[in-house]
Amino acid sequence: MEQLNTLLNTPTFFISLIGIIGLIVGSFLNVVIYRLPLMMQRAWQKECQEYLQIESSNSTELPSPFNLALPLSHCPACNAAIKPYQNIPVLSYIFLKGKCANCKASISLRYPAVEGLTALTSIIVALHFGATTATFFALILTWTLITLSFIDIDHQLLPDNITQPILWLGLFVSLFGIFTKTDASIIGTIAGYLSLWLVYHVFKLITGKEGMGYGDFKLLALLGAWLGWHYLPLIILLSSLVGAVLGFSMIIYAKQDHNTPIPFGPYLATAGWLALLWGDSLNQFYFSAFGL
Repeated sequence: MEQLNTLLNTPTFFISLIGIIGLIVGSFLNVVIYRLPLMMQRAWQKECQEYLQIESSNSTELPSPFNLALPLSHCPACNAAIKPYQNIPVLSYIFLKGKCANCKASISLRYPAVEGLTALTSIIVALHFGATTATFFALILTWTLITLSFIDIDHQLLPDNITQPILWLGLFVSLFGIFTKTDASIIGTIAGYLSLWLVYHVFKLITGKEGMGYGDFKLLALLGAWLGWHYLPLIILLSSLVGAVLGFSMIIYAKQDHNTPIPFGPYLATAGWLALLWGDSLNQFYFSAFGL
């Protein structure tokens, strides 16, 4: 036990360990990002069929069972099983030159990108908090935000299956005062949800359109639970600025239709992660910039 504590307190070993864990977790996050929305779609279809009393159809064309564990990893083009040594995060993509070992179909760059992003953000968290309990919980929040961001990009969906349990975990963590106190966490949860709920209804009343989804309310409530109410203005400001800049850029340079919905979840997640690490410094800059 003493040897383990010594190793964990050795910066090189600790950061290397976190980086490896980040790569492995990133590989799993790729599975969640791809499969969870399909699992939810299958469940919704089954519920609708049962409610309407119609015969079950396999319209999603998914194998059975289909969950986060089964079926095992395989090439979507030729259905060949991916061997363990072909599924090493990032390295396998490089060695295989981004192609399936069996049929040579291209492998999406998304997979190593998510793995690399997860490892990088995990290392940054570990460097910031060190070998502490805060690092453990901050990593859970970081991995959650990455998962939600990519699901929202793909499907404009922030699943309750993820946001609700992690929100409750944030409230639980506040009991120990790791990131914020319990009263600030509870107020942050309420204020986070109601602030965007109010913006949503005011925007809809004025324009007749829905500016965001209910998942965004829950995500901000989640961040309020973890970080406290005093970071919410910063998170809303940062996410709005980034969203506006990228939105205008896509309209101007990518010629995207201004009526095309843009997922807001990734901007909230990015702003929340920045607040997790450097919230105090950013808040001080924000208040000083406005002379507050």
